[in-house]
Amino acid sequence: MQWEDVLASRSSRMKGSEIRELLKLLDQPDIISFAGGIPDPTMFPVENFRDAFASALTGTQSGAALQYSVSEGYLPLRQWIAGEMGRIGVPCDVDNILITSGSQQALDYLGKLMISPKDTVLLGWPTYLGALGAFNAYEPAYDRLVPGSNRSAADYHEKASEAGGRVKFAYLSVDFANPTGETLDLRAREATLDLAEELDIAIVEDAAYQALRYDGEPIPPILALDIERSGSIEKTRTFYCGSFSKTLSPGLRVGWVCAAKEMISRLVLMKQAADLHTSSITQIATEKVARAHFDEHVAQLRKTYKARRDHMLAALAREMPKGVTWTHPEGGMFIWVTLPPHMDGAELLVQSLETERVAFVPGRAFYADGSNSNNLRLSFSNSGEKAIDEGIARLGRLIREG
Repeated sequence: MQWEDVLASRSSRMKGSEIRELLKLLDQPDIISFAGGIPDPTMFPVENFRDAFASALTGTQSGAALQYSVSEGYLPLRQWIAGEMGRIGVPCDVDNILITSGSQQALDYLGKLMISPKDTVLLGWPTYLGALGAFNAYEPAYDRLVPGSNRSAADYHEKASEAGGRVKFAYLSVDFANPTGETLDLRAREATLDLAEELDIAIVEDAAYQALRYDGEPIPPILALDIERSGSIEKTRTFYCGSFSKTLSPGLRVGWVCAAKEMISRLVLMKQAADLHTSSITQIATEKVARAHFDEHVAQLRKTYKARRDHMLAALAREMPKGVTWTHPEGGMFIWVTLPPHMDGAELLVQSLETERVAFVPGRAFYADGSNSNNLRLSFSNSGEKAIDEGIARLGRLIREG
């Protein structure tokens, strides 16, 4: 059988994740890995989850924990999330919340909901690799989003028309973005909302790292600014995508979308068609742990990850040669390194793995057009101080030789 004859044309746009492949290196004990943007597993609230799962399987609740459930998600968990959204300036109720199997599923649903072939998605340059993977299957074109630039709405429309479609939404991570670690200031968030209103498009706000702020004052989410302008979440154009993956545990695969009820109801239909609902017992356990321990646990994460970020920044300042620059994130898990123009991050990785045994993610994968090869992403969340010192020293030596 010739599979090419039966595969959909969109399948050719599905690419393997460089990060997923690099995670396999973690099984090699001599590799110092700054590649995967993953939490430190020693900080998972294991005992809390052991108790929560045991409780979920005790008494009358055990039947619900192992049973089918509603597609919208476990009601007490949605109630807790709605309360947390209110704390960050987004007044809403449970019907504005859909539980998803990680925020990655939310991105896939939103791509399916809004993208027709040849439509344009506006996004950062670089942007989250997983978002590109989620959107690519729906055959979009991409255009660069630069909040606050002098580029006109008419220019965006014209370029989208040349690509054969129309602009549908802007995707961005506003706090400690993957891969750059950068944060959009209030003016840039307002400018993004201005542009979306002028273009009459949606906004997809990826807030996976929102809780991991180490320095500075919190900035209102775009959805909060949207509500201020429109007067109600039901009149907004923004989808807020949240996740427990960077706080409680990525293995749980529990995320959520917060948006106007009309749009949540459409996403629910996709959930029903895709997987019916997110794991019942996982949602129940997540709610128990979040309600009892979330603030305390996240405070400990902030303390630990802040120290590791500071240590990596100091190591970069000490070890990197002239001509190398990097971001100084206020939170999150990533530092974005820019190499001299003649250097290629992918080629550097090959050399690094062969001679220095240090892993990172080459920057080209984060660009929708595959450009800008002289970047790399470093993650500090899962590395101790000794590994950071040794790994950055090896990397600096390799770059100086290049």
